[in-house]
Amino acid sequence: MPRKPNKTNKKTQKKSREKPYKHPIPSQNDLIDFLTNVGKPLKVEPILKAFSLKGQRMRALLVDRLQSMVRAGQILENRRGEFCLTAKLDLVTGKVTGHRDGFGFVIRDDGDPDDIYLSARQMRSLFDGDRVAVRIKGLDRRGRAEGELVDILERNTREVAGQFIRERGIGIVIPDNAKLSHRILIPKGEAANAKHGEMVVAQILDYPSHVEQATGRITTVIGSPNDKGIATDIAIHAHAIPFKWPGAVTKEVEGFGEKVPSNAAKGRTDLRGIDLVTIDGADARDFDDAVFCEKSNDGWRLLVAIADVANYVQVGSALDKEAIVRGTSVYFPDRVVPMLPEVLSNGLCSLKPKVDRLCLVCEMHVSRTGNVSRATFYEGIMRSKARLTYSQVSDFLTGKSRSSVPKAQQNSVRELHALYHAFAKARGRRGAIEIDLPQTKFKLNKDGEIDRIEVVPRNDAHRLIEECMIAANVEAAKLLKKQRIPGLYRVHPRPDPDRFNDLRLYLISLGLKVPHPDHVEPRHFTKLIEQVKGRPDSAAITMAMLRSLTHAEYSPTNVGHFGLALESYAHFTSPIRRYPDLLVHRAIRHIVRGGKPGKYVYGPKEMERLGAMSSAHEKRAEDATRDVEAWLKCQYMQGHLGDEFDGVVTGVTNFGVFVQITELMIDGLVHVTSLANDYYKYDAGSQRLTGERSGHSYGLGQQMRVRVQRVDMETRKIDFRPVESRRR
Repeated sequence: MPRKPNKTNKKTQKKSREKPYKHPIPSQNDLIDFLTNVGKPLKVEPILKAFSLKGQRMRALLVDRLQSMVRAGQILENRRGEFCLTAKLDLVTGKVTGHRDGFGFVIRDDGDPDDIYLSARQMRSLFDGDRVAVRIKGLDRRGRAEGELVDILERNTREVAGQFIRERGIGIVIPDNAKLSHRILIPKGEAANAKHGEMVVAQILDYPSHVEQATGRITTVIGSPNDKGIATDIAIHAHAIPFKWPGAVTKEVEGFGEKVPSNAAKGRTDLRGIDLVTIDGADARDFDDAVFCEKSNDGWRLLVAIADVANYVQVGSALDKEAIVRGTSVYFPDRVVPMLPEVLSNGLCSLKPKVDRLCLVCEMHVSRTGNVSRATFYEGIMRSKARLTYSQVSDFLTGKSRSSVPKAQQNSVRELHALYHAFAKARGRRGAIEIDLPQTKFKLNKDGEIDRIEVVPRNDAHRLIEECMIAANVEAAKLLKKQRIPGLYRVHPRPDPDRFNDLRLYLISLGLKVPHPDHVEPRHFTKLIEQVKGRPDSAAITMAMLRSLTHAEYSPTNVGHFGLALESYAHFTSPIRRYPDLLVHRAIRHIVRGGKPGKYVYGPKEMERLGAMSSAHEKRAEDATRDVEAWLKCQYMQGHLGDEFDGVVTGVTNFGVFVQITELMIDGLVHVTSLANDYYKYDAGSQRLTGERSGHSYGLGQQMRVRVQRVDMETRKIDFRPVESRRR
């Protein structure tokens, strides 16, 4: 917890400025100045002595300060435990991200957006996720800053999941994670009876060097590649997703009952008489949010009630520590790895119908023009009147089935729909990006294989819930900003100028008007999408625009949300499955209970750390689910080798074109050698491959009928061959 400010009068304050405390912890600037003047790397003890710091408490505080500077890239700690100025050493620190082709990049600690390229030679001793110090030695052939490894500061890979093979009596684990290009040697006696071809988890014994491969010990045999659910098991291990509950968590949740205690309503607003309902997918198991809407004199009264997870997950508890480690629930096609145990995620915190539940409410008054004129947050107790699905609400709103929504809740649902249209108009006025892509759902059979792939289009039921959640998230962000409480915002920076300029050149080649990167606004994206609507290449153009956008992340520094065209935005509506939402709930509870910013349990530095962790865990979850989906798609397409499908070109490179099967939304590569017999030139500006002799070209959005030629389960790659371009 932050230290309480000293209550001193002006005279005492002036005196303290003239004479510092006897043993102050030096500031980051003081430490930088000191190390600069000393002119050499130092361990902790000489620094303690130089600043007259004594005792274990002072040592711990100084180490914390130094480690925060290491994380910020201002200094580095070498293997001798000495702290050095990165600026003096002309070094850059950062985290390594690997590439399946052997090279990698360093994501810089100093926040510079330009990653540093590492050649395959430099990556020989590195794993994806390692923290390193590198020296920039020049530019590579593409003009990127190229680094030379100076020191490995931290190893972040302890285990590797992959396939165990035996080659001439030698055991090897081939990592499943494509970012790990190293093979792990398994010494004799360390194979744990794993059989050739089985999927395993290996603990790293020795890390690779420039001349030696990594060695490991098999700790877990996951199973055969053909086992049911094996893809998810592999992804969980490959991406180090926590899935076992520590004993302390299991013990802690034993104290929770199945029902909300009768005295829990004390001090809360009683909403049990309000027609709040949940609207989710048919297969949803945890219900974070409930909504209610009614007409008011000048618009609508909207209630967004969110599960009060913060009431059960206390700061610093075993539950809280595990939630930080997990960061988010991970949704795989065959199962969920939850952030919270089921007693909470599917029990006490889930807003099930006909039972009492604690909630944190955002009550909004919305004008006829779709603008929130007033918002109030408060703690409540509710009882959901119905668990509705998107399909039921859509059927009711379109007149397909008037009985799909209970009669008592029909008026609220109608008003929610009317409110959605007002929100949509306001969204259009502010210029938010409008991309309404269909989603795919995997329907698995009893063996865990894809039975079929369904393309699920979005309807007004999805959209009205989305707009209600956005409105509540905006009001949560505004409250944090107004009260100056440390919290996490969901930030979405402007597009990277270089990436957007590549998109701009491509769109200009299609005859479209595109603004300069310095002047691009969200409304320009929406306008472009409207311009290409109806064109055969509209989906490909839309995907190209999406790829030009930066990734949203969590940060205590509010820079706004470019895609939604909002000045302030936070995640408030899903605390069951996202840790940043739980942090926002804690901040709001602190405010509604009359707490002051200085008394809040979190400080800016802690929030910065939690934001970085939450963003990393979100990416980890996305990578893991993408791996499983790629595995299942390849498994599915193995049963369709030789079959023909209609597709559309979604990507163009110098080595071929990527084609997406329209009915399945599965992507594969048509290699340049499979195209009509010719030499092909790639034009990055127009995103086309053109034959020198024939003049035949392939570009984004072009329709193409393809045959499934090859499926590689190991690399998760599918190769297509054009039906109309058989080689002679």
